[in-house]
Amino acid sequence: MAQRRDRSGHPQWPRPARRLRTGTHVGVDASARKSRRRGLGAFVVTGLVVLGLVAVFFFIDGGLRGYAEDQIEQEIAANLPDTVTGDVAVSIGGLSVIAQYLGGSFDRVALESGALTVDGVPASVHVVATDVPLDQSEPVGDLRGIIDLEPDALNTLLAQALPNDAPDASVALGQGEISYSGDLEVLGFPIGYRASATPSVDADALLLTPSGASVTSGGGSIDAGNLLSLVLGEEPLRICVAPYLPEGVNLAGVNVTPERARLTLQSSALTLGRESLTTLGSCSNG
Repeated sequence: MAQRRDRSGHPQWPRPARRLRTGTHVGVDASARKSRRRGLGAFVVTGLVVLGLVAVFFFIDGGLRGYAEDQIEQEIAANLPDTVTGDVAVSIGGLSVIAQYLGGSFDRVALESGALTVDGVPASVHVVATDVPLDQSEPVGDLRGIIDLEPDALNTLLAQALPNDAPDASVALGQGEISYSGDLEVLGFPIGYRASATPSVDADALLLTPSGASVTSGGGSIDAGNLLSLVLGEEPLRICVAPYLPEGVNLAGVNVTPERARLTLQSSALTLGRESLTTLGSCSNG
């Protein structure tokens, strides 16, 4: 074949150039892949470190939250008036206690007691304070709360508000209504009565506006309408509540069900120092 190709008359075709091997490109690709793997690994490690730091932060923050709640509970227990007994549980809201502390105030502090007794009157109390300063001389931004009173507690309060000639009244609760029954003397005759009233509030007192009355025994010819005036008077009966609350805490509303009477509280002037918490309010009228 070679001699045949070398014979005259047959052109000599040049051989094709050799292709360069691709070893150099393979090495560059491998190096790039290794670099990408190292970058991805560094990113993963950095992410894990950040997550770990966040977990540690919240762990520490949670521990400080519990510590702060304990401290507030102790402060409240130490600053309550001598006439108040019972345990108060505290919970601090918001994302970070550390950030709130550095900012000088807590976003939200909730206080709760299922069995607080104030001067012999038992009550269930739930209070939420917002913008609570660390400086106890500064007032709380806003305080709102509820006090649930059972009939026995209302009996104690009512006994202090009724006329001296109408002792030992017994309270019964209805839907949006408070009624009470007892005995009094009219012209020397013992009269059993039952009175009903619609509750409302003033800033310092629970008001019972007469809505009806009936004679339950010994009434003779006495008209129930006249008896209503004798028992309740013409004005709403005022049950003074302010002496059971720190000065500056006002009543904002009342809701009555057969199980309890719920008083709503509000204040934007209360401070959490001992002087403020032990200074109780007083009624402006009656």
